[in-house]
Amino acid sequence: MITVFGSTNLDQIGTVSRLPQPGETVAGGTFSMAAGGKGANQALAARRAGAQVRHISGVGNDTFADLALDLLKADGVDLSAMKVVDGATGIAMIFVDSHGENVIAILPGANGAMTAEDADAALGDLPTGSIVMLQQEIPQAATERALDIAIANGLGTILNIAPFLDTTAALAPKASIVIANETEFELLSGRGVAELDAAMAEWAAAHDQAVIVTLGGDGAKAAFDSKLVHVPALPVKPVDTVGAGDTFCGYLAAGLDAGLDLEAAMRRAAVAASLACLKPGAQPAIPTKDEVAAHLG
Repeated sequence: MITVFGSTNLDQIGTVSRLPQPGETVAGGTFSMAAGGKGANQALAARRAGAQVRHISGVGNDTFADLALDLLKADGVDLSAMKVVDGATGIAMIFVDSHGENVIAILPGANGAMTAEDADAALGDLPTGSIVMLQQEIPQAATERALDIAIANGLGTILNIAPFLDTTAALAPKASIVIANETEFELLSGRGVAELDAAMAEWAAAHDQAVIVTLGGDGAKAAFDSKLVHVPALPVKPVDTVGAGDTFCGYLAAGLDAGLDLEAAMRRAAVAASLACLKPGAQPAIPTKDEVAAHLG
């Protein structure tokens, strides 16, 4: 069982020929809305990978809440512990350019109402062997409490350090597995990309955890148990990369939950993340386990 304690958003997505510079206006193309939020995206990815998944988050009492939860409900994610607040559901405002690159601004809404007490209520009775997956789009006090509960109960924890915060470096050592992109890991380690392998190995050894860095089209690397492994991505022409990282996280958690070792789970996750780049939007683009299996060989 995987429990995702994190964010739920409704993504508002505009396509543009290129991403605007500060102070610049760029004419756009299409507009769409899709369910999102790093927590919800990762929960759906883990579910589509075949895991039993419980998602705990906050939504508002507005019309956006139903839209934000539709795909999670349709795919059978357990939403029984969701928190509904008197206010707005979280919003992500996303621009995607003609090369599939994106910029994102988050308006937290109900995600900002998540508390340490919510972590106590949601995670206090999880069975042995459960995996708790976390990100950083809800208040850090709630995320830290969730990590502390998981540690106290001997549960596996995965922390995706996105978005990177001032408190991330202090929090990250508590997790069993830390997942970052290259930029986030540079901020975490204080080391440049040219030193990535050495910085990963040193961080993993110093904190007795696994560190995974996603590399976009170059796949992903992990440092753990004095080893450094690299798994490739599929060669694809991206349409939209916005959900790729979350797809990787969810598939990784599902692979570990199914008993795969870390490298095997990463290989599956990297394929899933590549496939997620072939469709627009975050949740609509997450592939099913059969789609991923067809590309694993």
